[in-house]
Amino acid sequence: MKRRDRRSFLVGLIGHGIQGSLSPALHERAGERRGFRYMYRLIDLQALGLDSSALPQLLKAAEQMGFCGLNITYPCKQAVIPNLDELSDDARVIGAVNTVVFKDGRRIGHNTDCWGFAQAFRAGANGACIDQVVQLGAGGAGAAVAHAMLDLGAKRVMLADLDRAKADSLATDLCRHFGSGRAVGTRDLSVAMENADGLIHATPTGMASHPGLPLKAELLKPAVWVAEIVYFPLETELLREARRMGCMTIDGSGMAIHQAAGAFRLFTDTDPDVAEMRRDFDELVVLRQTQPTENSYAAL
Repeated sequence: MKRRDRRSFLVGLIGHGIQGSLSPALHERAGERRGFRYMYRLIDLQALGLDSSALPQLLKAAEQMGFCGLNITYPCKQAVIPNLDELSDDARVIGAVNTVVFKDGRRIGHNTDCWGFAQAFRAGANGACIDQVVQLGAGGAGAAVAHAMLDLGAKRVMLADLDRAKADSLATDLCRHFGSGRAVGTRDLSVAMENADGLIHATPTGMASHPGLPLKAELLKPAVWVAEIVYFPLETELLREARRMGCMTIDGSGMAIHQAAGAFRLFTDTDPDVAEMRRDFDELVVLRQTQPTENSYAAL
């Protein structure tokens, strides 16, 4: 009889309004399959009445309580960086962290969002034209997604954000890494969409607590593919409208699953069964549809 691995792992997620996250169940089920004692806890800033300024205390408390690491989500993916000792190459280049590993007394920041989105895009839109891509959102998740698209070969990513300075800053960073002209902050979304091959949505709009469309529906056209990172609900208003228009669409499930698989690998040094995680995700979504909760943004 094969001996079960009874190593123990205590991990968690820091973010705001994260009661709808599927990460606890995804990670714990993956751990159970490996025979681990695996516990995943939510550290919800909203429920605790805190904001990102509490990150130093929360990280210290997690270390003292024996956590192996933490996932990090909105709005802390960039704010957490000054509190870390080391960054992986991906996290340093992207400028955002969604996974922190506690190892040998050090806090090491990683980014599995970029890889997660790339895997999801390859599976859901293989062969789609990616010459000109419009992206809504330039925060921590947006930075990872934009890097993924340029790594995949997009010729240009046009960034739109309510904070124009944030879009311009991300565009500058992307051009520094990928080359001049590969990214630009856009002021006129209607003009940007006229020649776009695809649209990526990387803001909280569309999740359960922030319903609505992130752009005017008339800017969509059948030839444009639409990729979403919100996963609860799986069919956001944006995806519903895009499908009505005849657009090819990619929902947020693939990124959610692959980023979770990447984080699990970092926490445990063990590869999870991604196909099983996909089955778990689909089952959990059905269960959550009968128990709606607040927030499932940025693939966590």
